[in-house]
Amino acid sequence: MHTDIHTIPTADAAPTVDHGPTVDPGPRHLPVQIAPDTFVIQDTQGEGTAPMAVHLNSMVIRGAEPVVVDTGVPTNRDRYLEDLFGLVEPIDVRWVFLSHDDVDHYGNVEAVMAACRNARLVTNWFAMERLMGSLDVPPHRWAWVDDGQGFDVGDRTLHAIRPPLYDSPTTRGLHDPTTGVYWAADCFAAPVPAGAADVEELDREMWHAGFGQMQAWNSPWAADLDRDRYRANVDALASLDLSVIASCHGPAIRRGRVAEAFELLRGIPDLPATAQPGQADLDAMLRQLGVLEPAA
Repeated sequence: MHTDIHTIPTADAAPTVDHGPTVDPGPRHLPVQIAPDTFVIQDTQGEGTAPMAVHLNSMVIRGAEPVVVDTGVPTNRDRYLEDLFGLVEPIDVRWVFLSHDDVDHYGNVEAVMAACRNARLVTNWFAMERLMGSLDVPPHRWAWVDDGQGFDVGDRTLHAIRPPLYDSPTTRGLHDPTTGVYWAADCFAAPVPAGAADVEELDREMWHAGFGQMQAWNSPWAADLDRDRYRANVDALASLDLSVIASCHGPAIRRGRVAEAFELLRGIPDLPATAQPGQADLDAMLRQLGVLEPAA
């Protein structure tokens, strides 16, 4: 299904952008090109302060009508906007695609929409319902595209396709059939020892273990799924012959590892449950920080 959502009013002058509160964002990772006109804006959390870090990425498609895909976290706003507008001029951005309603995906959407006065915010009805009152974006700049629907961005039609695993019911991934890139939102996530642009930079065994743990923690309901129906959903996405899988919380997965990633994803419902850190771990961390007295 295709949705025609082109005509929007524009402002006469670009508004001032409030960059908001910003803290030290940690190590710098520059945007990386993953396909023609397609870039991942990289960010990490926990790098240098925890045993493992997690990516907080977003994406840009710099085509005839440039598309911003998710908008990062507010604590990294200055760096995020610098990276974004180093790739594309604000006046040229026509679309801002919001995969779902978690703050690490919509964290800078108001700043982006204020700067990009010709852009529409593309998401789905349920996401906007859940964000109502949280975002100051006027309704005439919204566009609703649901799972399986597409929207024309000038030189290509992008398709909203929900990934097999997710943590929010509003989640929709984004498929670009022109380049074969799929933005998977939170799916295909994997922790990293340090920021990595590609899974080829990770130890294979570590990637497999971290991949399984991240999917299971993010979508614990996977253990209760009908295995045949779940694998049919995975196979449907795999049938798109993807060249690159990009996600918020992991390095890019290029064609040489795409089939491997799908095979890992098929096995998630059968993984044994992995315990998450508990109070003892928190106490140990607080003692290390000098916040809690050493145990007797």
